[in-house]
This record gives sequence, C-alpha cells and structure tokens, in this order.
Amino acid sequence: MDSGDSGAGGGGGAAVAAAAKWRSDASRAFQYYLDRSTPHATGRWVGTLVVAAIYALRVFMVHGFYIVSYGLGIYLLNLLIGFLSPMVDPELDPSAAQDGPALPTRGSDEFKPFIRRLPEFKFWYAITKAFVVAFVMTFFSVFDVPVFWPILLCYWIVLFVLTMKRQILHMVKYKYVPFNIGKQKYGGKKGGASSSSSKD
Repeated sequence: MDSGDSGAGGGGGAAVAAAAKWRSDASRAFQYYLDRSTPHATGRWVGTLVVAAIYALRVFMVHGFYIVSYGLGIYLLNLLIGFLSPMVDPELDPSAAQDGPALPTRGSDEFKPFIRRLPEFKFWYAITKAFVVAFVMTFFSVFDVPVFWPILLCYWIVLFVLTMKRQILHMVKYKYVPFNIGKQKYGGKKGGASSSSSKD
C-alpha cells in the first residue's frame, strides 16, 4: 500500500515537473520571438492595430462591456503620458531643470536631449497586452456592467483633452519635443563609405 501511495506521489511530482518545464519552455520561446520583433516597429504597430480593431468589433457586435472599454481607455491614456514624458521630470527634480541636458565630455559619450520615461517597445507591449486582456474579458458576463456609455465617452474625452493640455504646457515650459519628426539626422557612415570609394 505504501508503494502504491509513493507511486501516485511520484506520478504527481512528474506531472508538476513536466508542467513547470513546459511553462519555462513556452516563456523562453515567447521571449525569443518578442526580442526578435524589437527592430520591426512598423510591423509591431500594425499588429496592434489589428488587435485593437478585433476588440472594437467584438464590443460593437455584443453591444456591451463599455466599462471595460472605459478602463482600457484610461490605461492607454496613462501609458501615453509615460511615453510623452521625460525620464527625469524637471518639476520633480529641480536640479535637472537647472543643469539642462548633459553635454558629452568624451568621444564615447552620446548626447541625449530627450529620454522617454516609457520606451517605445514597452509602450507598444503594454498597449498590445491591454487590448488582449480586454478582449478576453469580453467573454465573461461578470464584466458587462450596464452603464450609459455616452457619459463615459464624454468623460473620457474631457479627461483626454485636459491631460494633453497639461502635457503640452509641460513640453512648452521645459522646451522638449518627444518625437523625432523634423530633427536633423546625420549619416556619418554613408559619408565615410563614399570617401573611401572615391579614394579607390
């Protein structure tokens, strides 16, 4: 009888070990493909737009889960503020505002006038994960709280406008631009390659 109990316990332990190994392998494979997607920003964002469209279609078809959509909207707004904000907020760290961006003192140093609090990859990953979680929540009726959705939509729009206004005023006050549009780009490698080819 003892041997039977130990055999059953051994079988349970083997199942737990197999499940842990499968979870570890799946996590490693997921991280591998996630790392490989890092340089492909356009493809990543197109995929996220597809996921967002599927979620919007699901909410439209079932005519519900507006509270889930409202919570998703608030979360996305929070992520957007982190994406547009500098890593060191001059309002919270007055020394950073006085010193300004650090200039390079050595040849190996790099001048970085703006570093995001929330990097682009983490911003994309959090948005995609939020849409996937919200989509899964639409299959559970417990999250379908009856609300008058136009009020939620109006409240979210007001919140978005006020938050963006404050963020734009912050950008103007501390003179930073969180986008690369219109900034000068240097092509040092191309110039070096053309000069070497001209020598030949």
